[in-house]
Amino acid sequence: MTDLRTRFAPSPTGFLHLGSARTALYNWAHARRHGGCFVLRIEDTDLERSTRESEETVLDGLRWLGLDWDEGPHRQTERRERHGEAIDGLLGADRAYRCTCSREELEVRKEEDIAAGGAGIYDGRCRDLNLGPDCGAHTVRLRVPDEGLLGWDDAVFGPSGQDARQIGDAIIQRGDGTPLYNLAVVVDDIDMAISHVIRGADHHPNTPLQIAIYRALEAPLPTFAHLPLIVGESGKKLSKRRDNVSIQDFRADGHLPEALVNWLVRLGWSHGDDEIFSLTEIGELFSLENVGRSPARAEPPKLAWLGQHYIKALPGDELFARVRPYLESVKGAAVEDEESLRALLELLRERSRTLVEMAELAHWKLREDLEYDEKAVKKHLRPAALPILQALEEAMGGLDEWTLAGLEKAFDAVAAQLGDLKLGKLAQPVRVAITGGPNSPGIFETLEILGRERTLVRIGKAIEIVEARVESAD
Repeated sequence: MTDLRTRFAPSPTGFLHLGSARTALYNWAHARRHGGCFVLRIEDTDLERSTRESEETVLDGLRWLGLDWDEGPHRQTERRERHGEAIDGLLGADRAYRCTCSREELEVRKEEDIAAGGAGIYDGRCRDLNLGPDCGAHTVRLRVPDEGLLGWDDAVFGPSGQDARQIGDAIIQRGDGTPLYNLAVVVDDIDMAISHVIRGADHHPNTPLQIAIYRALEAPLPTFAHLPLIVGESGKKLSKRRDNVSIQDFRADGHLPEALVNWLVRLGWSHGDDEIFSLTEIGELFSLENVGRSPARAEPPKLAWLGQHYIKALPGDELFARVRPYLESVKGAAVEDEESLRALLELLRERSRTLVEMAELAHWKLREDLEYDEKAVKKHLRPAALPILQALEEAMGGLDEWTLAGLEKAFDAVAAQLGDLKLGKLAQPVRVAITGGPNSPGIFETLEILGRERTLVRIGKAIEIVEARVESAD
């Protein structure tokens, strides 16, 4: 174990966002690679929006992805007293001061400064008034240096920083006595000995002020690493209205966590030309040096490709266990662990990119109330299909054993009987009759899995459909 310590600090105000999940993964991987400690901290200072329900949603998402933490979850609200102590210490050292300027006054002066060509930062009105605790309603401001660079060498973006004069004396405690985010996060990172702050690039602008707070608290700076923005397939910033951004939604859509983790780690990081990474391999190979600066494009086709790869690799028992809830959703009832259903899942591996897709492809096996594809019915259950279906119904009904060999023999006999028809001419009407659509695994495997009784019932139903079309044509 080294002294390297990373942290993931989500706000529990909703679902686990795609970008947040990647941040958690990178922090986890960096800690695992170096034998360090991965800390989980819940930043719940937004009391109006933070809920324990949202917190559990975030934790559940992390567990599903396989990201285990070594410490926590610590909650920022439970450290309010410690934050207050830090602010009192800054006041006592004259590195912070009380400010009685009202919000309205600040807004007027800000607009006047901007109109005059200034940056609109605080003008330091209360900086040297030495106001005491009895000054009335007030905030607390950090005494930011008058000049100098508040800079750092970012592990991703390289030399970064901002001139202190462009920041001004920022508020670190609200009028109600609660600390602001930038103060709380720095105090927590110091107390938890966080050595590497790995977070999204949207936090890059916060870092100069946080550096000023570190210096005021006389604490060493951690290594900062800001991760590139994730954009959608179009190149635009991810949007809840346009893109899938919730880890819970990816799970509900049937994506395997292995595939999602593999996809996430490649949104900004690379290891040569390799594409496939298990979570264990990510923990062994990840390095901040190989994180790029350009926005990472979240491309669904790549996730689909990975999904198919991992579905094909799952052992049979595990595949059945994972897909079972989705099968039951399609069926609308509990699914029995039957040999023929397992055989179908094996056939569907090559066709499935998600567990939902696999379950939907198995619908004809799961449900008695078959839903027909109208286009497939119109194309394949035509009057010309009637003698084919009738002949196959009789031939299959007379089979001694319902096996692949027996079914193939029955089809060969009917093909010869009807003038040496090709298999496709026979298979498509039958396929639509027994599955409701034009696509399925091989016709003989599909028939064997469905079974004699259900096959013959469905062939009979299809014959009725064709006969009705013949009558209507007459």
